[in-house]
Formats: sequence, structure tokens, C-alpha cells
Amino acid sequence: MAIEIAIETPLQDDVRALVEELNATLLELTPPEHCYHLTVEQMAGEDTTVFIARDDGKAIGCGALKRHDATVGEVKRMYTRPSHRGRKIGAKIVERVETLARQEGLKRLVLETGDRHPAAWTVYERAGFSRCGPVLDYPDSEWSVFYEKSL
Repeated sequence: MAIEIAIETPLQDDVRALVEELNATLLELTPPEHCYHLTVEQMAGEDTTVFIARDDGKAIGCGALKRHDATVGEVKRMYTRPSHRGRKIGAKIVERVETLARQEGLKRLVLETGDRHPAAWTVYERAGFSRCGPVLDYPDSEWSVFYEKSL
């Protein structure tokens, strides 16, 4: 069956489990004080749209668009389960985030990712993002890598 990506609420048990897996993975690579997680409750806020990738109904990936103002959106909570990596799921989610941001008239997408996430860097760079200095209110840290893309 094909991978399906749709806007969904994060307040579902299987999505909560996916986000818990994401958080555990990030904490293996980055000290907790340098992890900037949104909780599933925050992800369910009106300023955030969550995309869930499913394979035969099972949640296997996620990503979100968090709006900061009328012009800037942030790519958040990107994750694909190890069993499904290498299938361009992250790239498809980023594409959906960007499409929604453009439809809403946002002018710029930004993101913060970890310094030990080269696979994520590849996804963002292939999608046309460029490395930049700190974005939004993130501190400048050796643990963070920042990207931006004009829309």
C-alpha cells in the first residue's frame, strides 16, 4: 500500500506514541536543555498544522507547520520511523508543509535541527533550505543547526 500523508490531530494514541519515539531519539543525540520539543498538546494548537504519514493505517512519520506571525512559519517535529527511512517520506512531508505555507501567504520558512542529524540536513537542503544563523528565539548553540527558505 502507498504511504499516505494527511493533516491530522496529534491527540491520537498512535501519534502520541510516534512523538514519544521522536523525543527519545532526539534525547539520545542532544542534551535535554538543547531539545526544543513541542508537546502533542502544543502541536494541537491553532497555530500549528500536523501532517502524519501512514503506511497501511500505521503512523510512521510526522512533521508540522507552526506559524509565528503572518509571514514566518517554522518546520517542526519532523520524524520518520527507522523502518521507513530512505523512502523520501520526510521530503514529502516538508513539501506538504511548504505547500500549505505558500497557500497561507507565508513568506519564509525556518527551522532548528540538531548538530548530529545529517539525514535531516539532506532533506532540508534538497528542499531548497539554506543554512543560516539562529532563527526566532532559539539560542546560538553548538547543538543547533538552523535553516531558512524564502517562499
